[in-house]
Amino acid sequence: MFYLPNTMANWPWPRRINPFLEQVKVEADEWFRSFNALSPESLKAFEKCDFAEHLCIACDLMIVYFIVDEYTDVEDAERTAEIVNIIIDTLNNPYRSRPEGELILGEVIRQFWSRAIQSASPTSQRHFLDDYITFLHAVIVEAGDRDKNVTRDIQAYLSIRRRTIGAQSAFAICEFDLNLVDEVYYHPAVTELIDCVAELMLIDNDLASYNREQGAGDENHNLVTAIMFELGLDRSGAMSWAAAYHAEIEAKFINGLLKLPSWGATLDAQIKQYLNGIANWARANYCWSYEGQRYFGNRGGEIEKTRLVPLLSKARRDPNMREQNIVVADLWL
Repeated sequence: MFYLPNTMANWPWPRRINPFLEQVKVEADEWFRSFNALSPESLKAFEKCDFAEHLCIACDLMIVYFIVDEYTDVEDAERTAEIVNIIIDTLNNPYRSRPEGELILGEVIRQFWSRAIQSASPTSQRHFLDDYITFLHAVIVEAGDRDKNVTRDIQAYLSIRRRTIGAQSAFAICEFDLNLVDEVYYHPAVTELIDCVAELMLIDNDLASYNREQGAGDENHNLVTAIMFELGLDRSGAMSWAAAYHAEIEAKFINGLLKLPSWGATLDAQIKQYLNGIANWARANYCWSYEGQRYFGNRGGEIEKTRLVPLLSKARRDPNMREQNIVVADLWL
């Protein structure tokens, strides 16, 4: 049993539910099931994740993140690079039919992106592609670390995890109806705020996923492990350190909002809307960890209240697992 810190107790953005939740959930789930891209066991785990907290494209994007994660998590760096090349080619050619016999992931990505670009502003499309391709290249680095059983120190880990969390590209959803010119989007004051929210999300994700990952013997790409490795702390001490670091990043974000320059009324209103959106995303990420069943099974509500997590015993990881027989083990049932 270990204690999970409540990192978001003081975050000013409260939990909110999209009013079109049920309608979007049905549509997104039906779209994804049509591909038969996962085994029955993984599909069951996927459906427990409950992605429909955002509308249409956002919901589809969460599905894309999930399946890319499931496919690449079981591959070495060489095969992961091949998968990444398929994805990048698909994003660059969304209206071109995928080759016969190609990994189904290519068609999943093609359908997602061909729909998304119909409603996304040109600037948001470009930012998504830049950030998502950065994410994909980081996933290859993660696979290389996994191949070599690498445990990084804290700063080295954060440098790669800021990218493998995939937050920056996901945030493009918050600018699909905006025209955030590069002068604003890539301004150091703005990129610092984006990085802050990405860090909040990676900390919360790593805390929530740690038990599942250590139970599966796959905890090296986790902040808790990096802290224990570098500072010599036990599990509880590492989680307390992560929570304190989370509080520092929260304060950095809120203070950074007060120091933003002005680009004129129109762009100021747009960047305010965007930053409010990604701040809400940090809350949504935290809530999803407990309200979905990926990390805590059907005990998420209980654990969110008590903060007490039963430590899972380690299961043997199958080194021969590949995308055609991916199984997301439900360690709680």
